Amino acid sequence: MNRKVVLITGTSSGFGLLTSVALLREGYYVVATMRDLTKQTALKQAVREAGLSLADMEIQPLDVTSEASIQSVVDDVLGRLGQIDVLINNAGYAHGGFIEEISMQEYREQFETNFFGAVAMTKAVLPSMRERRRGKIVMISSISGRFGFPGMSPYTSSKYALEGFSESLRHEMRPFGVQVVLVEPASYRTAIWAKGIERGGEIVDDSPYAPAMKKMARYAEAMDQRGSDPREVITLISRVLREREPALRHPIGKGLRPLLLLLKFLPQRMVDKMVAKRM
Repeated sequence: MNRKVVLITGTSSGFGLLTSVALLREGYYVVATMRDLTKQTALKQAVREAGLSLADMEIQPLDVTSEASIQSVVDDVLGRLGQIDVLINNAGYAHGGFIEEISMQEYREQFETNFFGAVAMTKAVLPSMRERRRGKIVMISSISGRFGFPGMSPYTSSKYALEGFSESLRHEMRPFGVQVVLVEPASYRTAIWAKGIERGGEIVDDSPYAPAMKKMARYAEAMDQRGSDPREVITLISRVLREREPALRHPIGKGLRPLLLLLKFLPQRMVDKMVAKRM
């Protein structure tokens, strides 16, 4: 294989789909994976519309909650192509709702995909990257991994866990030439927030959390319509892959850097007031 090979999870829509097309355009051999291959039509259409060839990529079924599925795909790619130069852990979803009304099973399922799925994918590619003493692992995290939003605790918790894992991994892999990067988007037009609210179930009027949940639903809908262009995130990912020594964390989004600065220096009581005002 005379081109760099990138394996991307969760490519049926959103950042995963857009990243697949962008990196294909940049000359990577793209292994695009998704849990349900019946959803591959959108990706194929996007590739054709970009004037690119489907012969320069492959689409494989992969369930990040199944270690057998992960190992099968990684072994197959390494066996045929001999290398995986970049892993982009993108597969994930958001589960909305208030803690009292979310089941433990729903918490576990959120972590199985967003956190344990990324850990398992990473463990599968590490031996080959370490032996070759090069490679990049990009974690698609979120601003939610830096700030605990109300009504999204399963998602927020999973992203906090991913951030900690990535920081430890970066230190462990540095001596072996394997780089680890976190991309932390704010609100973009990917429908993740609206879908997250939907997963929380129908809003019950007699719930003590109904007023706040309804407000969150309106906010999520607005973000899906007025959020930033997701191609900004794809441009960032492309730049990170070109950098020789990329930083660990890459927050991106409208007004995000000033917000992170405020969160760093404001007293917690002031942060609480800001959130309460939004709620």
